[in-house]
Amino acid sequence: MAKKFEDKVKELEEIINSLESGETSLDESINKYTEAMKLVKECDEELKDIEEKISKIAKEDGSLEDFDVKDA
Repeated sequence: MAKKFEDKVKELEEIINSLESGETSLDESINKYTEAMKLVKECDEELKDIEEKISKIAKEDGSLEDFDVKDA
């Protein structure tokens, strides 16, 4: 099952706290950093998808139209 966005952010925070503590070995730090970068990429992609969905508005007929705040 895929992780939810919130779970990814929480895991990322835990990794950051662990790395900042200085209590991890070099190898473990590299592994945690690699995992953190993977999570950042996944979260960034999710946010871009959400931003794209939000930037469109549904019309009465169900079709989507670009939403421009200036026209609202």
